[in-house]
Amino acid sequence: MLVLMFRLLIVATFIVIVYSIIRYTVHPERKLAKAHENKQFYLLDDEKNVRKNFQLTYKGTLFEGEKYLASTSKSFAVVRIYMKANKDDLQGLRHEDFRFIEEEIRLHYPEATVEWNTPIKEFLKN
Repeated sequence: MLVLMFRLLIVATFIVIVYSIIRYTVHPERKLAKAHENKQFYLLDDEKNVRKNFQLTYKGTLFEGEKYLASTSKSFAVVRIYMKANKDDLQGLRHEDFRFIEEEIRLHYPEATVEWNTPIKEFLKN
């Protein structure tokens, strides 16, 4: 009886470890951190939750987007997105990079206009 309980405990421990490893590898925030380290593009967003901001990383810079919901002629949709980033991380980014980010955002939110925070806004005006 004691041997059977010990075996069940070992099997349960093994299942918990495998489950934890799988959860860790598919967790979206871990994917965002890995893309940030590798300087790749990754968008982490819950499109169904308008109140939750989204994060994206591109070329080693982490951006945060605030979504604003309003009515359109057809329905309620996200109509404005305010993007911000740490200005110390913007070194090396060009106009084309910000246009790429805007296009990727418009793929998810076609009704939205993208507004940038202060240092980026002035850079894009030039």
